[in-house]
Amino acid sequence: MAGNDHTPVTVIGLGSMGSALAEAFIGAGHTTTVWNRTAGKAGSLVDKGAVAAPTVREAVTASPLVVVCLSTYDATIHTLEHAGAELAGHTLVTLNTGTPDGARRMAGWASGHGARFLDGAIKNVPIAVGKPDTLLYYSGDKAVFDEHEATLRVLGGDTVHLGEQPDLAALYEMAVGGVLLPSLLAFFQGTTYVTARGLQADTLVRYTAKWLEMIISALPHLAKQIDTRDYTGPIGATVGIFEEVLAEQRHYGRQEHVDVSWQAPIHHILNRAIAEGHRDHSISALVEMLRKPEQSA
Repeated sequence: MAGNDHTPVTVIGLGSMGSALAEAFIGAGHTTTVWNRTAGKAGSLVDKGAVAAPTVREAVTASPLVVVCLSTYDATIHTLEHAGAELAGHTLVTLNTGTPDGARRMAGWASGHGARFLDGAIKNVPIAVGKPDTLLYYSGDKAVFDEHEATLRVLGGDTVHLGEQPDLAALYEMAVGGVLLPSLLAFFQGTTYVTARGLQADTLVRYTAKWLEMIISALPHLAKQIDTRDYTGPIGATVGIFEEVLAEQRHYGRQEHVDVSWQAPIHHILNRAIAEGHRDHSISALVEMLRKPEQSA
């Protein structure tokens, strides 16, 4: 495995996550060049040993491995347009938000400029970068991943290559990312209930964490039901039970003058599933509703 020789790295984009990436490379002994549109953001990294490139061209030229952490693929392409010629022969790794089609477009753009390409995603917060259990996954040319795996593992010990298709990291990021906001909204709703009674929001953390652990333990079983499309075996909570519980949640929300309108689409999809005969099936049967979106009137 290559990369143990402290490959020089360039990090472009020094927001909170990009800065954390650069710090991890510096801490692991890699010669680290940094560039940001707002040059002042490089100051603290320079104090820690980074080299601040005056232009994006010089940043790209400085290292064989270029890691870009900007907001979107479009932002990445717009920034690197000024250094397209310098990318030839370099490895470009993108760690940003975007869709699978954006990742494919990014891969084509990189290839068109002679760069080898990996797309990736960081499944944690900036403070977790560099820790042994921090997950990052990548997609693209496996030979390129193998060459730089040791260097990329500096960013997180749980480093995974998903496959050769360049959009797989973006696909999994899109698939996993959808879990976050509904979960947080549900937690925020719960804190609204308890704080209205004069209790502290942090009293809910322990019990919510336990509930999330239960959900985690159920995921392999639910995934198997989805893969086999058999929603009848050992079931647990059914679609009908979830519909009844959600109706109670909505009733209590109205009673306590809490806005639970975000649950309305969930209630609607539960009712659709019941109408199609899934009342006594596992809640995983809702995937069948997602596979055939309701037609607009």
